[in-house]
Amino acid sequence: MKQRYLFEPIEDFLTKKMVFVGGPRQVGKTTLCIQFLNPPHLDNRAYLNWDDLESKSMIRNGNLPPDPLVVLDEIHKYTSWRNLVKGFYDKKKEVQKFLITGSARLDYYRRGGDSLMGRYRYLRLHPFSLPELKLETVKDMEPLIKFGGFPEPLFSQNEREWKLWTRERLYRVVNDDIRDLEGIRDFNKIELLAEHLPDRVGSPLSINNIANDLAVNHRTAEHWIGILERVYYCFRIPPYGPKKINAVKKEQKLYLWDWSVISPEGVRFENLVASHLLKYCHFHEDTQGDKMELRFLRDVEKREVDFVVLKNSKPLFAVECKTGERVVSPHLRYFSERTTIPLFFQVHLGKKDFAPDAKIRVLPFPRFCQESLLI
Repeated sequence: MKQRYLFEPIEDFLTKKMVFVGGPRQVGKTTLCIQFLNPPHLDNRAYLNWDDLESKSMIRNGNLPPDPLVVLDEIHKYTSWRNLVKGFYDKKKEVQKFLITGSARLDYYRRGGDSLMGRYRYLRLHPFSLPELKLETVKDMEPLIKFGGFPEPLFSQNEREWKLWTRERLYRVVNDDIRDLEGIRDFNKIELLAEHLPDRVGSPLSINNIANDLAVNHRTAEHWIGILERVYYCFRIPPYGPKKINAVKKEQKLYLWDWSVISPEGVRFENLVASHLLKYCHFHEDTQGDKMELRFLRDVEKREVDFVVLKNSKPLFAVECKTGERVVSPHLRYFSERTTIPLFFQVHLGKKDFAPDAKIRVLPFPRFCQESLLI
């Protein structure tokens, strides 16, 4: 089993509190959590899954194994799981640690009450990235671009298996996560919406167009996009509006957690970069407590830089994505002269690395990941 990037933070937080591990379906949460058990496999008695009848009985009766660490998987399917876990922790916290995971629904249900406040840390597990895989060249990252960062298709690198996995994952997100969470009737239309979202990646997102395509009202379309965000199928980023820039205020851009379903290549690469930056933001937010934001910069004249990363409301750097390596976007210099963003990077899939300006650098994406300390 490959040790994931959250292993050390989880190990640290477990000495103080319970740890919840969330994230998209099939991203490797269960595999990560059982690595803390000895021996690290699913038939270890300290691994209890609510979907298993014997485990369910043990959990409901409070008959937990005496091991120093217990992993509770899918326990959020139990209606009173928060109070149950609170009781376990309050009674046993001096002698036992608790690591809790599940599907994307865990985070949704976690927000439903504050009975666990102060008793846990919540960490979001992301798909694999260049730094986590220690990929150093554009050639090395080709399978990651093609098959995405989810473990099963990435490591099989089989196109037929990738297609089957993609269809199965979408079906499970809609029919397991969304249907159980929301209790809505039009889940078939949400599946249709999810199938068409790859065509909207990277461009200003028009809820009105989505509503018209699905023959629903604006409020319903907005609600459905929010549902897909909550189950980690997609994410939106808002605009950044610095002073002295007549920036757009309301537009949003949408990206998917699985960039492998996107074409053409340039848009897929942009989504991959967005996912890496979001992973960077979530990691620092979940482990260091800083307020991290991923945004984009566009003015009313349609000058744009793809991404801006902010820490505690202050910009750290901006990133523009290009598949080619020769032409420098003129928007970088325009915004570098008019904003307080200290660094602008143009990342690409070539080999050139140069700095046309003191605040601007053009470089291959793998090198950017290494030097920017992405996760």
